[in-house]
Amino acid sequence: MLDPTMPAPPAIRVDPSDDILVALRDIAPGIEISGELRTNEEIPAKQKLAGRDFNQGEDITMYGVTVGTATRPIAAGSLIHTENIAHKSSEYSGKKTQSAWKKPDTAKWHGRTFDGYPRDDGRVGTANHWIVVPLVFCESRNLDMLRTSLGKALGYSKADAYSSLASALVEAYRAGKKIEDLPGLGTDSGLPPTERIFKNVDGIKFLDHGLGCGGTRDDARTLCGLIAGYINHPNVAGATVLSLGCQNAQVELLEEEIGRRAPAFKKPLLIFEQQRYPSERDMLNRAITETFAGMARANELQRVPSALSHLCAGMECGGSDGFSGISANPVIGHCANLLTAMGGSVILSEFPELCGVEQGLCDRCETDALAGRFADLMKSYNARAEAHGSGFRENPSPGNIRDGLVTDAIKSAGAAKKGGSSPVIDVLDYPEPVRHPGLSLLCTPGSDVESTTAMAGSGANILLFSTGLGTPTGNPVAPTLKISSNTELYERLPDMIDFDTGAIIRGEASIDELGSRLLELVIETASGRFIPNAVQLGQDDFLPWKRGVSL
Repeated sequence: MLDPTMPAPPAIRVDPSDDILVALRDIAPGIEISGELRTNEEIPAKQKLAGRDFNQGEDITMYGVTVGTATRPIAAGSLIHTENIAHKSSEYSGKKTQSAWKKPDTAKWHGRTFDGYPRDDGRVGTANHWIVVPLVFCESRNLDMLRTSLGKALGYSKADAYSSLASALVEAYRAGKKIEDLPGLGTDSGLPPTERIFKNVDGIKFLDHGLGCGGTRDDARTLCGLIAGYINHPNVAGATVLSLGCQNAQVELLEEEIGRRAPAFKKPLLIFEQQRYPSERDMLNRAITETFAGMARANELQRVPSALSHLCAGMECGGSDGFSGISANPVIGHCANLLTAMGGSVILSEFPELCGVEQGLCDRCETDALAGRFADLMKSYNARAEAHGSGFRENPSPGNIRDGLVTDAIKSAGAAKKGGSSPVIDVLDYPEPVRHPGLSLLCTPGSDVESTTAMAGSGANILLFSTGLGTPTGNPVAPTLKISSNTELYERLPDMIDFDTGAIIRGEASIDELGSRLLELVIETASGRFIPNAVQLGQDDFLPWKRGVSL
């Protein structure tokens, strides 16, 4: 990796055994990289270049693992792209072979706390929300009625510049102005922010979805398990559940899943089944009134100093680029190591983006049984995808590929860095909850919102999300910090990005230094003193996984 005490080279080998390099800036033809290695064509920043001559069929290594195979001869110093490389990943046994880990020094944070919301089960929330969720898509309209009525009345619906702009356009059009003379883009609604009625309730969140009936019985149980995870989440004070009555996702199934996660469940749980009421109006009147009363009780809870061991961070990457695996993800990984060393919990998900690094993760599992379970989940997941004519190899998006992540194994080897290097203490299948402090692997798709939805459902009370291209993704209950892999993105999208790791690419900071700074921001966010951009924008993305083929 880069040495911040030395000038940044034009390209680097991430691991000494790598035979391809990543360009840190645009490199012209004929530039010396190291020794006898020179570029023989233009290599754009973030892209990979051959560190040696390759014959057709030879394996290609990056991050110390196999990431592809040459589909034709490649000369040293040439650009690596989809026309000369194909995805290939290393085999793995499903058994652990080593388990050494040196904990990082955490003396700096000895005795540190964050201000959180304590729950009856001993967990601590980084926020205090009330959620409203339907058990079936048939209740989506009723969910919207509650959103419209309660959101505005309680001060959670924000006036926005776009509504102001639309109103100005309508008025100008009515006044007879030509289309080309209509007002330009709005920047301010011109309205003061609405005062929040319940100061200690961070939000009322509406978790709409398109599931609950028409699928398999396993689909219904999985959905109820996910919803149960949100209801039992440490950032949730109570919940309003809307049911039609005849759907697959029955109330009894939800209650069973809640009981599996919290046998002594004590939170307010308001359930309204429409087919039991004489009219929609009667049900909604009751739902609004009782939800208001429940939120008033939730407002009595206040933040108190809490140990950092109560933090549970979900690690995500989306809109990744060729720098994500050498800047943002390793920084998140160092933050993960600090949290686990202090007794906190970390979740690493996105199984299609762990393709090629399976053996390294198996080696870190505390037992052979955990390693075997991880291997089995990976193989069965990929097999389902291949049965539909796909596979993990098709995970990289067009944006990923354009920015240097030309195979899934290249993307995966960089993506895995955000999990740090601590031992794997548990392997979870979706939507199982986190059971132990330390690093847990959670089976989810690589799709950003399906993955973040799942990690919050498993108990993550904060999300750390790296991006190289930019993505607005957030979560209804878990505050989401966006970490950019490059400074250009940070400066171009300041309303989206919270933390920049571009100094690593320039050789101006170390991974450990920025990982420590990120932990400080995590503490401020968990305490409610720093509000991430995704939270300010109201980016409440909720997308359950239907256990089909989603990469």
